[in-house]
Amino acid sequence: MANILVVDDSASLRSMVVFTLKQAGYQVSEAENGQLALDLAKQSRFDLVLADVNMPVMDGITFCTALKKLPSARFTPVLMLTTDSSTEMKQKGKAAGATGWLVKPFNPEKLLSTIKRVVR
Repeated sequence: MANILVVDDSASLRSMVVFTLKQAGYQVSEAENGQLALDLAKQSRFDLVLADVNMPVMDGITFCTALKKLPSARFTPVLMLTTDSSTEMKQKGKAAGATGWLVKPFNPEKLLSTIKRVVR
């Protein structure tokens, strides 16, 4: 099963996402900000990354840009999972290399169906 990295500064949201993914059979790692996630991505390969946009230390857009510069993660799909649904922010995400955009609060079924479409 796919290995997914969940990046969000909200421990409660992170735990809900992790629970949903583990129940569906995915292997899951988690980080509370973009810098910690980038450090993990340098050590391990992930089949998908779910990242918040607004986080301390390193935000999701900066993280996505840095992640895509890693040879091992260049083609790793990144889904942004955030409360920010503005067109401007979505464009920034796309420019950074994000594959898709999901808005919080998330629907578990929609999250899982989106992941199934993205992870091969």
